[in-house]
Amino acid sequence: MSITKQTERMVMSVPATMRALRQTSLNGPEDLRLVTDAPVPNPGPGEVLIRVTAAGVNFLDISRSRGASAGGPQPPYLAGIEGVGEVVAVGDDVSGVELGTHVIGVGIAGGAFAEYMVLPATGAVPVPQGWADEQALGMVVSWPTALAALKPLGHIEAGQTVLIHAAAGGTGQAAVKMAKHYGATVIAAGSPDKHEVVRSLGADHVIDSRNGDIAAEVRDLTDGAGVDLVLESVGGGTLAASLAAAKRVTGRVVVYGLAGGEASINNWDLVYKHQVHVIGLNIGVLIQSAPQIFGEVMGEMFGLIAAGVLGTSRPTLHELADGPKTLAELEARATVGKLALVP
Repeated sequence: MSITKQTERMVMSVPATMRALRQTSLNGPEDLRLVTDAPVPNPGPGEVLIRVTAAGVNFLDISRSRGASAGGPQPPYLAGIEGVGEVVAVGDDVSGVELGTHVIGVGIAGGAFAEYMVLPATGAVPVPQGWADEQALGMVVSWPTALAALKPLGHIEAGQTVLIHAAAGGTGQAAVKMAKHYGATVIAAGSPDKHEVVRSLGADHVIDSRNGDIAAEVRDLTDGAGVDLVLESVGGGTLAASLAAAKRVTGRVVVYGLAGGEASINNWDLVYKHQVHVIGLNIGVLIQSAPQIFGEVMGEMFGLIAAGVLGTSRPTLHELADGPKTLAELEARATVGKLALVP
């Protein structure tokens, strides 16, 4: 049944309460608590309710758990921003959404680490036909972030060289695949135990992210020139290495994460030490402030999905109760690829 306009909310049978992970403090993932009596939310105008089949685990979830993300919720709150599942209820003023459709989306207020969550209807993307739900995790966070960093912001072109930090993570793996598809030479940074995974994705060179001089290794691999583009998601001391690894004057460094901690750069650095382009990326801000660019990114992404560049892998699945441990391992950078929790 296609829902075009309704005066009453259309729903399937849903319970009153659910299992969920509640963040109880700003001390990090260790204070995520599994509860069994969280109220199932009601979709408001322009929203849909989904029965969550899998929830993506992202660094933003960790940042929120430590109070390190701008405008993040205050505890106690239901954690998780990225969920995929079946539409079981539709709020007012929603058109073109069918009950029973499987969609993926981002809930800015959170709530993905639960059996049910609310999503904005306009941001609920159908799971591609023939895919398992969990395969779609990445379509609304990791993949658009990597693509935006490479294309509209990073301006990568065939024949150029890109340095990708955290290349074995969910966003990093997508970036490696896309950069190779666009004809770039890829230098991937990761810990030694993850090097084979990154090589299997097509990286041309793999360097150790935890030991040695990253900038010096990059200069050696590029005959002293540096790279055209750096995808920087680590922060901490890695930001300085990224700035030093980029080509003078024309090099670009797109910063979209701070998994290793905050770092700073000043005007003296840019004038006398690192004459490069530094570009900040937050996918949520891109969606809100530059919807046309985000639309172009999503259009390009669906083309890459159709071409088989994206969507061929599945995340590592963990039980909802193992959420605190899973997030802690991601924070320690001890994981590979996309991670997901299953209610």
